Amino acid sequence: MILITGVSGGIGKFLYQEFKKIGEDIYGTYFETNGNFGSQNNFFQLDVTDFKKAQSIVEGLTEKIKNLVLINCAGDNYDCYAHKSSQEEWHKVIEINLIGTYNMIRAVLPIMRVQNFGRIINFSSVVAELGIPGTSAYAASKAGLWGMSKSIAVENASKGITINNLNLGYFDIGMIKEISEDYKKIIKKRIPTGEFGNPQNIFYAVKFLIDSDYINGASIDINGGIF
Repeated sequence: MILITGVSGGIGKFLYQEFKKIGEDIYGTYFETNGNFGSQNNFFQLDVTDFKKAQSIVEGLTEKIKNLVLINCAGDNYDCYAHKSSQEEWHKVIEINLIGTYNMIRAVLPIMRVQNFGRIINFSSVVAELGIPGTSAYAASKAGLWGMSKSIAVENASKGITINNLNLGYFDIGMIKEISEDYKKIIKKRIPTGEFGNPQNIFYAVKFLIDSDYINGASIDINGGIF
């Protein structure tokens, strides 16, 4: 079974559709809209910062869960220079991207440990590696995933559970739409191919991590060689 957070758009929606094509038993959570998937009963409204609700959704699926894969796509962004930033907006990004990811992991780990199997895949970002002006909240939230995942990997490896991060570069999907055309040109000059990534590469990487049992606690760059 695959559970994806943030299926209302962008990467979450794309991955849901790709795994659905190959016949996976798949469920998704959304914040405000379910991504125009209609009234299917395998979608759940969820604010990932609400641990009790996250736990309730997972517990409701317990009888169906077998070989669970959790893909954490829910996320938020806030662009502002730190000295001008809103504390509330800055904290909100941490709450959703880092603490929300932890909430989902915390909800599924007990079941994964009982079943002696689990795959957890988080999405970090090249933004946390490059030092890009105005991204302190987003970068902090994504960098936090690295340390958290290493610790959780060590705690649960003996139970057949792996947890890894994909450090995404710039793709023709998701938050790229929030970037100005002028800045897109600057970014492309730093990518050897001069192009943003095809999101199919994200699907390939996720599937590879699901199929792998010896990649654990890793943060893997998938960014086209950006420098």
